[in-house]
Amino acid sequence: MADVETDRDGAGKRPRGGREYGHGPAEAAERAWTPWLVPVLLVAFVAVFVVEMYVNNCPDHPQPFGRCVARFLHRFSFQPISQNPLLGPSSSTLEKMGALQWNNVVYQNQGWRLVTCIWLHAGLIHLLANLFSLLFIGVRLEQQFGFVRIGVIYLLSGFGGSVLSALLLMNNISVGASGALFGLLGAMFSELIINWTIYSNRVAALLTLLVIIIINLGIGLFPHVDNIAHIGGFVSGFLLGFVLLIQPRVGWMERDDLPPSAQVTSKYKAYQCVLWVIAFLLLIAGFAISSVMLFRGVNGNDHCHWCRYLNCVPTSRWSCED
Repeated sequence: MADVETDRDGAGKRPRGGREYGHGPAEAAERAWTPWLVPVLLVAFVAVFVVEMYVNNCPDHPQPFGRCVARFLHRFSFQPISQNPLLGPSSSTLEKMGALQWNNVVYQNQGWRLVTCIWLHAGLIHLLANLFSLLFIGVRLEQQFGFVRIGVIYLLSGFGGSVLSALLLMNNISVGASGALFGLLGAMFSELIINWTIYSNRVAALLTLLVIIIINLGIGLFPHVDNIAHIGGFVSGFLLGFVLLIQPRVGWMERDDLPPSAQVTSKYKAYQCVLWVIAFLLLIAGFAISSVMLFRGVNGNDHCHWCRYLNCVPTSRWSCED
């Protein structure tokens, strides 16, 4: 990712030959932002999960699936493995605390579930996976672009993933920050594309990101993983990255120090402006159309019969039915 200039008033310098994509020792001193949003999110996820387990209170409820796991934790113990292999609460507890469920959103006017579900986790394993992912991706982005832009991308990507998931997975409940995390990954991808001429090692960075994205989306084709939320979050973050993470062309920041014949006359290149406009229009249209479809009770599968295979591919070894 690109490091932002230390001086945002134009005093910062960028080498005309292009910058390395990623962090190096020489770039550490140039970072303009101290991350605090991502650490706050990490703490919030842990706190909400503790509340989930407190509300769940496994020992106080009959367990037809077996004994509670880690009973020494008392009311914070986990549901039986056969019920929740991720070491977490029951589905009814998650639904009570705000899990995404199509019927509740459409017919009970509980649109707030589109946001609350991204703060919940299905189990300890699910929580730890998302904590490490957010730490790895989020801190790096916040250091470079600040908490406002990254916070907007995170929340809107999570919302986009929730809307698409509700449209296509009508009979399931969904929780987790994975859609928002995939949005950050998508934003990294589009940021590299729209700021293509700034970097010197762009092809290697692009291939690396593509491999990471393909692997993560591929994992989502297994059962019990909400890959639709991953895809919705990724697409939302991809478009938001074009809109929010665009950076000035090489030579703009140091134009006052250059002779008139060498000064650039526009802040952004033409292709950057074109990508920004296209992404902005697609973003507005996508959120508007999908939200209207959802709240009108439209079944997304009626318009996309093959979309279910984006969430899970059935094989002889497993079924995609819950």
